[in-house]
Amino acid sequence: MVLPLEPLDELQVQILVDNVADALLPGREGAVIRRPFGPGVENPLLDAPRVASAVVAEHGFACLVTARAGARVHRFLFDAGLSPTALVHNLERLEIDPRDIEAVALSHGHFDHTGGLAGLVERLRGRELPILVHPDAFRQRRSNPPSGRVLPLPPPSRSALEGAGFRLYVDREPHLLFDGMAALTGEVPRVTEFEQGYPYFEYLEGGEWRPEPHLMDDQAVVARVRGLGAVVITGCGHAGAVNIARRALELTGEQQLAGIIGGLHLQPLGFFAIPETVAGLAALEPGLVAAGHCTGFEALRQLADALPEAFVVNAVGTLYRFAAPTD
Repeated sequence: MVLPLEPLDELQVQILVDNVADALLPGREGAVIRRPFGPGVENPLLDAPRVASAVVAEHGFACLVTARAGARVHRFLFDAGLSPTALVHNLERLEIDPRDIEAVALSHGHFDHTGGLAGLVERLRGRELPILVHPDAFRQRRSNPPSGRVLPLPPPSRSALEGAGFRLYVDREPHLLFDGMAALTGEVPRVTEFEQGYPYFEYLEGGEWRPEPHLMDDQAVVARVRGLGAVVITGCGHAGAVNIARRALELTGEQQLAGIIGGLHLQPLGFFAIPETVAGLAALEPGLVAAGHCTGFEALRQLADALPEAFVVNAVGTLYRFAAPTD
């Protein structure tokens, strides 16, 4: 399946929530722009009238996606982080007006990707906003490892979202955004042998907890940038990084993977085939790999070793810019 996606002149991805905030990370001229600080604020204990304010990190993911084709520009939020406060704090520090956000897309239903919607609602001041979500995102879920430490994974409340002014679009198939300027992948086919999900995820059905190693609501954002290829943005990457990247190329009809950004869920160690995943991504020769959130240190280390020219450390405030060649 190839979606009717319009080749963009420019795609920007601004990281609003991630597990890392680092003011000392280098950027890349015109392509990776670091913005760890915001406008000055008063601090009575420091010997200065105002000091730079900083973005904050938390265990979660959110980004602002800006797509431009000619004179048309559209912006949407992909995921919202964990807490009600981090997303809106970072929007303020990065001087982004929440009212410029035209829609919200959710990668899946886990609370570290949806919790920040509560804070966003307060900033929208009653404005209705479309929100795109897979139907399974509303399942009650938990992680239930043999250690016995059960971790609840509460989903967003459908009724609460609607009551807060969100206009829901619930779909498990690929979904075009803004007349084809970007798309959600919908359910990602699981085709590799080594991306087998997490064995201790469960969901509640009929009063019983059932195994759910594969979170079928896991979906990614895909777009085409003229002359560069496909860009894919993941939330957690539960579908498997290689499965998602291959699906992105299939849906866009592109041969080149210009970039993959977001969580690749290769943590915890022992359950995910890191060398196979790294080799699978390297075989696709991506122009940029900005893995963060739930990717895990060991996977980040191996990605950096295998793809030294493409790999960058993801961090809150980073702006990734994919611009079509002008010559």
